Amino acid sequence: MTELRPGGPRTVGFLHTSQVHVATFEALSRELIPAARTVHRVDPEALELARQDGTAERVRALVAGHLSELREAGCEVILCTCSTLGEVAEQLSGDGLDVIRIDRPMLRRAVTLGPRIGVLAALTSTVEPTTRVLAEEAADAGANISVEVTVVDGAWDVFLSGGAEGYRSRIAEAALALSGRCDVVVLAQASMEPAAALLAGLATPVLTSPRSAVEAVAAVIPSR
Repeated sequence: MTELRPGGPRTVGFLHTSQVHVATFEALSRELIPAARTVHRVDPEALELARQDGTAERVRALVAGHLSELREAGCEVILCTCSTLGEVAEQLSGDGLDVIRIDRPMLRRAVTLGPRIGVLAALTSTVEPTTRVLAEEAADAGANISVEVTVVDGAWDVFLSGGAEGYRSRIAEAALALSGRCDVVVLAQASMEPAAALLAGLATPVLTSPRSAVEAVAAVIPSR
Protein backbone atom coordinates (compact mmCIF):
# COMPACT_ATOMS: atom_id res chain seq x y z
CA MET A 1 0.00 0.00 0.00
CA THR A 2 1.14 3.56 -0.69
CA GLU A 3 2.52 5.16 2.46
CA LEU A 4 0.58 8.30 3.40
CA ARG A 5 2.59 11.00 5.07
CA PRO A 6 0.86 13.21 7.67
CA GLY A 7 0.41 16.70 6.30
CA GLY A 8 1.17 15.61 2.73
CA PRO A 9 -1.13 15.81 -0.28
CA ARG A 10 -4.32 13.82 0.20
CA THR A 11 -5.43 11.24 -2.34
CA VAL A 12 -9.10 11.04 -3.27
CA GLY A 13 -10.54 8.11 -5.17
CA PHE A 14 -13.57 8.10 -7.44
CA LEU A 15 -15.55 4.99 -8.33
CA HIS A 16 -17.57 5.55 -11.51
CA THR A 17 -19.79 3.40 -13.69
CA SER A 18 -19.45 5.65 -16.76
CA GLN A 19 -16.36 7.17 -18.34
CA VAL A 20 -18.20 10.46 -18.91
CA HIS A 21 -18.04 11.21 -15.18
CA VAL A 22 -14.25 11.34 -15.04
CA ALA A 23 -14.01 14.78 -16.65
CA THR A 24 -16.87 16.15 -14.53
CA PHE A 25 -15.36 15.10 -11.23
CA GLU A 26 -11.82 15.95 -12.21
CA ALA A 27 -12.95 19.52 -12.97
CA LEU A 28 -14.80 19.77 -9.65
CA SER A 29 -11.76 18.40 -7.84
CA ARG A 30 -9.46 20.98 -9.40
CA GLU A 31 -11.87 23.69 -8.22
CA LEU A 32 -12.82 22.43 -4.76
CA ILE A 33 -9.87 20.25 -3.64
CA PRO A 34 -7.01 21.59 -5.77
CA ALA A 35 -4.25 20.24 -3.53
CA ALA A 36 -5.54 16.68 -3.65
CA ARG A 37 -4.31 13.91 -5.90
CA THR A 38 -7.15 12.10 -7.66
CA VAL A 39 -7.52 8.50 -8.81
CA HIS A 40 -10.46 7.41 -10.97
CA ARG A 41 -11.74 3.88 -11.47
CA VAL A 42 -14.49 3.15 -14.03
CA ASP A 43 -16.50 -0.06 -14.23
CA PRO A 44 -19.72 0.07 -16.30
CA GLU A 45 -20.27 -3.64 -15.70
CA ALA A 46 -20.76 -3.05 -11.98
CA LEU A 47 -23.93 -1.08 -12.66
CA GLU A 48 -25.19 -3.67 -15.12
CA LEU A 49 -24.61 -6.39 -12.54
CA ALA A 50 -26.60 -4.46 -9.94
CA ARG A 51 -29.40 -3.74 -12.41
CA GLN A 52 -29.86 -7.14 -13.94
CA ASP A 53 -28.72 -10.46 -12.55
CA GLY A 54 -26.34 -9.72 -9.73
CA THR A 55 -27.01 -10.95 -6.21
CA ALA A 56 -26.33 -8.58 -3.33
CA GLU A 57 -23.28 -10.64 -2.42
CA ARG A 58 -21.79 -10.43 -5.91
CA VAL A 59 -22.32 -6.68 -6.12
CA ARG A 60 -20.85 -6.14 -2.65
CA ALA A 61 -17.80 -8.24 -3.51
CA LEU A 62 -17.23 -6.34 -6.74
CA VAL A 63 -17.53 -2.93 -5.08
CA ALA A 64 -15.31 -4.06 -2.20
CA GLY A 65 -12.67 -5.08 -4.72
CA HIS A 66 -12.71 -1.68 -6.39
CA LEU A 67 -12.50 0.12 -3.05
CA SER A 68 -9.57 -2.07 -2.04
CA GLU A 69 -7.73 -1.24 -5.26
CA LEU A 70 -8.33 2.48 -4.74
CA ARG A 71 -7.07 2.17 -1.20
CA GLU A 72 -3.96 0.39 -2.45
CA ALA A 73 -3.47 3.38 -4.77
CA GLY A 74 -3.25 5.58 -1.67
CA CYS A 75 -6.82 6.85 -1.43
CA GLU A 76 -7.99 7.91 2.01
CA VAL A 77 -11.37 9.18 0.86
CA ILE A 78 -13.43 7.60 -1.92
CA LEU A 79 -16.49 9.06 -3.61
CA CYS A 80 -18.82 6.55 -5.27
CA THR A 81 -20.48 8.51 -8.07
CA CYS A 82 -23.10 5.86 -8.87
CA SER A 83 -26.39 6.24 -7.01
CA THR A 84 -27.24 2.57 -7.48
CA LEU A 85 -23.95 1.34 -6.00
CA GLY A 86 -23.59 4.11 -3.43
CA GLU A 87 -25.47 2.30 -0.70
CA VAL A 88 -23.18 -0.72 -0.87
CA ALA A 89 -20.06 1.44 -1.12
CA GLU A 90 -21.05 3.52 1.90
CA GLN A 91 -21.56 0.37 3.98
CA LEU A 92 -17.93 -0.57 3.27
CA SER A 93 -16.60 2.64 4.81
CA GLY A 94 -14.43 2.23 7.88
CA ASP A 95 -11.02 1.08 9.12
CA GLY A 96 -9.47 4.43 8.23
CA LEU A 97 -11.23 4.74 4.87
CA ASP A 98 -14.02 7.25 4.30
CA VAL A 99 -16.46 6.27 1.54
CA ILE A 100 -18.96 8.92 0.52
CA ARG A 101 -22.00 8.15 -1.60
CA ILE A 102 -22.71 10.81 -4.15
CA ASP A 103 -26.34 11.51 -3.32
CA ARG A 104 -26.34 11.79 0.46
CA PRO A 105 -25.27 15.46 0.69
CA MET A 106 -27.89 16.41 -1.91
CA LEU A 107 -30.65 14.45 -0.19
CA ARG A 108 -29.67 15.83 3.22
CA ARG A 109 -30.34 19.29 1.83
CA ALA A 110 -33.53 18.24 0.07
CA VAL A 111 -35.34 17.34 3.29
CA THR A 112 -34.77 20.89 4.57
CA LEU A 113 -36.47 22.53 1.59
CA GLY A 114 -40.02 21.29 2.09
CA PRO A 115 -42.11 18.20 2.75
CA ARG A 116 -42.95 17.35 -0.87
CA ILE A 117 -39.89 15.90 -2.54
CA GLY A 118 -39.78 14.88 -6.18
CA VAL A 119 -37.21 12.30 -7.25
CA LEU A 120 -36.28 12.01 -10.90
CA ALA A 121 -34.39 8.93 -12.07
CA ALA A 122 -33.42 7.40 -15.37
CA LEU A 123 -32.95 3.93 -13.87
CA THR A 124 -35.38 2.03 -11.68
CA SER A 125 -32.41 0.54 -9.80
CA THR A 126 -31.67 4.00 -8.43
CA VAL A 127 -35.09 4.51 -6.86
CA GLU A 128 -34.91 2.29 -3.78
CA PRO A 129 -31.43 3.39 -2.65
CA THR A 130 -32.42 7.03 -3.12
CA THR A 131 -35.69 6.83 -1.23
CA ARG A 132 -34.02 4.94 1.62
CA VAL A 133 -31.50 7.74 2.07
CA LEU A 134 -34.28 10.32 1.95
CA ALA A 135 -36.06 8.47 4.74
CA GLU A 136 -32.85 8.33 6.80
CA GLU A 137 -32.12 12.02 6.33
CA ALA A 138 -35.72 13.01 7.07
CA ALA A 139 -35.64 11.00 10.29
CA ASP A 140 -32.36 12.62 11.33
CA ALA A 141 -33.79 16.07 10.62
CA GLY A 142 -37.13 15.34 12.29
CA ALA A 143 -38.89 16.13 9.01
CA ASN A 144 -42.09 14.60 7.69
CA ILE A 145 -41.81 14.15 3.95
CA SER A 146 -43.71 12.69 1.04
CA VAL A 147 -41.81 11.44 -1.99
CA GLU A 148 -43.01 11.32 -5.58
CA VAL A 149 -40.81 9.36 -7.96
CA THR A 150 -40.65 9.69 -11.74
CA VAL A 151 -38.54 7.30 -13.79
CA VAL A 152 -37.96 8.85 -17.21
CA ASP A 153 -38.85 6.09 -19.64
CA GLY A 154 -36.23 5.44 -22.29
CA ALA A 155 -33.86 8.14 -21.05
CA TRP A 156 -31.10 5.73 -20.01
CA ASP A 157 -30.98 4.15 -23.45
CA VAL A 158 -30.51 7.62 -24.92
CA PHE A 159 -27.66 8.27 -22.49
CA LEU A 160 -25.95 4.98 -23.30
CA SER A 161 -26.19 5.69 -27.02
CA GLY A 162 -24.28 8.95 -26.54
CA GLY A 163 -27.26 11.22 -27.07
CA ALA A 164 -26.26 13.78 -24.46
CA GLU A 165 -28.55 16.55 -25.70
CA GLY A 166 -31.55 14.27 -26.03
CA TYR A 167 -30.93 12.87 -22.57
CA ARG A 168 -30.61 16.32 -21.06
CA SER A 169 -33.84 17.47 -22.73
CA ARG A 170 -35.81 14.46 -21.55
CA ILE A 171 -34.65 14.93 -17.98
CA ALA A 172 -35.44 18.65 -18.04
CA GLU A 173 -38.94 18.06 -19.41
CA ALA A 174 -39.68 15.47 -16.74
CA ALA A 175 -38.32 17.73 -14.00
CA LEU A 176 -40.50 20.58 -15.20
CA ALA A 177 -43.60 18.39 -15.07
CA LEU A 178 -42.72 17.14 -11.59
CA SER A 179 -41.85 20.56 -10.19
CA GLY A 180 -45.43 21.79 -10.05
CA ARG A 181 -46.30 19.14 -7.47
CA CYS A 182 -43.20 19.36 -5.28
CA ASP A 183 -41.26 21.74 -3.05
CA VAL A 184 -37.95 20.46 -4.40
CA VAL A 185 -36.88 18.17 -7.23
CA VAL A 186 -33.77 16.02 -6.93
CA LEU A 187 -32.01 14.65 -10.00
CA ALA A 188 -31.04 11.29 -8.57
CA GLN A 189 -28.14 10.44 -10.89
CA ALA A 190 -24.92 12.32 -11.60
CA SER A 191 -25.53 11.95 -15.33
CA MET A 192 -28.58 14.22 -14.99
CA GLU A 193 -26.59 17.24 -13.80
CA PRO A 194 -26.39 18.97 -17.23
CA ALA A 195 -30.20 19.17 -17.33
CA ALA A 196 -30.15 21.63 -14.44
CA ALA A 197 -28.92 24.36 -16.78
CA LEU A 198 -32.22 24.11 -18.68
CA LEU A 199 -34.16 24.62 -15.44
CA ALA A 200 -32.32 27.64 -14.07
CA GLY A 201 -35.40 29.88 -14.07
CA LEU A 202 -37.67 27.39 -12.33
CA ALA A 203 -39.21 28.54 -9.05
CA THR A 204 -38.90 25.07 -7.55
CA PRO A 205 -35.34 24.22 -6.46
CA VAL A 206 -33.69 21.52 -8.56
CA LEU A 207 -30.82 19.74 -6.81
CA THR A 208 -27.98 17.82 -8.43
CA SER A 209 -25.37 15.69 -6.73
CA PRO A 210 -21.85 16.17 -8.19
CA ARG A 211 -20.86 19.50 -6.62
CA SER A 212 -22.33 18.85 -3.19
CA ALA A 213 -20.63 15.45 -3.10
CA VAL A 214 -17.18 16.88 -3.85
CA GLU A 215 -17.85 19.61 -1.27
CA ALA A 216 -18.46 16.80 1.22
CA VAL A 217 -15.10 15.28 0.26
CA ALA A 218 -13.45 18.67 0.77
CA ALA A 219 -14.98 18.89 4.24
CA VAL A 220 -13.54 15.49 5.20
CA ILE A 221 -9.99 16.00 3.93
CA PRO A 222 -8.82 18.69 6.42
CA SER A 223 -9.68 16.45 9.37
CA ARG A 224 -7.43 13.64 8.19
